[in-house]
Amino acid sequence: MTISLSRATQPTAFEPLNQVRSHVSEMFDYRDFQQVFPAGSALPYDRELLSEIEGSRKAFDGLLFIDRVIKALGFSKGKSYPPKTDNALRQLHHQICEASMALHYKLSLLYYILLDFDRTSTRAVVSEDFASNSGLPKSYQILMKGLWQLDQQEFEDALEYIAYPSLIPDFADDIITALVRNGEEQLALSYYYTVQPILSTSTALELLFEAMARNDAIEALFFSRTQPEYIRETLFQRLISLALGDNQNAGMEDVAFLPFTAEEEAWFEEYLLHGDGKNIKKSNDTLLVRKIADNRFDEIKEMRGKSGSWGPILEGIRQGTDGQ
Repeated sequence: MTISLSRATQPTAFEPLNQVRSHVSEMFDYRDFQQVFPAGSALPYDRELLSEIEGSRKAFDGLLFIDRVIKALGFSKGKSYPPKTDNALRQLHHQICEASMALHYKLSLLYYILLDFDRTSTRAVVSEDFASNSGLPKSYQILMKGLWQLDQQEFEDALEYIAYPSLIPDFADDIITALVRNGEEQLALSYYYTVQPILSTSTALELLFEAMARNDAIEALFFSRTQPEYIRETLFQRLISLALGDNQNAGMEDVAFLPFTAEEEAWFEEYLLHGDGKNIKKSNDTLLVRKIADNRFDEIKEMRGKSGSWGPILEGIRQGTDGQ
């Protein structure tokens, strides 16, 4: 299923926000490498962590969430994270300091890197010290911590941060896509219901809808009605396909008793009788159950040739309704 969407415009924390100001301690200078990365802090990027980072990058279609932040800021065209050596870290720190971006963005990038240093720090949590000393706004701490946890594939912990009420839903499409594709459908739905983001890509919408359809057919049906008219029928067909693709009888019963509108009823019959749905094993049975439930006995008699195991029941219905 392919759905075409025009890209929605929504505010993002990574667009210039002149009203945001960071209250930096007078004694703290983020441009001083030693103040950001205190002496004695061991570089955390050993072989094991580098392998984990690359594994997450592959799991997220080649881009970590920190890569997406860097891209959104227009900061670097190359793969600058993770810095694998002390010299690479110093160079990255210098590039961040010299970049043409607002101060809170620079501090956010440094804060993310310091979250890695928390792993090996033998002193106080270095990321918290940095946030306090630099005056990094709390909302940026929450967002970057959530994105960092996503990159660690700590999905449940990440949800507590990325769904924080005061946050603008940055990277919502990417978050939903990553969660669903990594087997976290319930977390993806929790994130969506909590944040209510405006999705701007067809991929995220499709994945969200499929997760919703597998979780609750009625909820998915109501969700489809909130979408633009030109994609509603496509979503509706996908719902029917997913529900009937289940080998359990409950899938057929769930569909047969859904509260369709007249328009959806027409789509339903067209899809199962003449569309791709006619190849679904349960298509005729589902139609019959729905017609019986709706007392549409005249229409049922017309389906005797497609009745399969329902033959005796339909014959009984025919005899009981003839002449009435």
